[in-house]
Amino acid sequence: MSWDREVFSSNVVKVGYDTDDGDLLITWNNGKVSVYEEVPEEIAYELSKTVSVGQMLNSEIKPNYKHHYKK
Repeated sequence: MSWDREVFSSNVVKVGYDTDDGDLLITWNNGKVSVYEEVPEEIAYELSKTVSVGQMLNSEIKPNYKHHYKK
């Protein structure tokens, strides 16, 4: 089952997770969707609840997981 949550962030609208593929989905305020591959669901859920989405993205997600934009 997949899920998504709206978040309070200056650049991110919502954080989602595709449980079938293990992908973290980040919807930006410009409408683009970033996909980070093979992120554990616990980390995705933590990101959706953190006080600073941008800080966690930059420190824990971007350096550690393969990224592409959703087509």
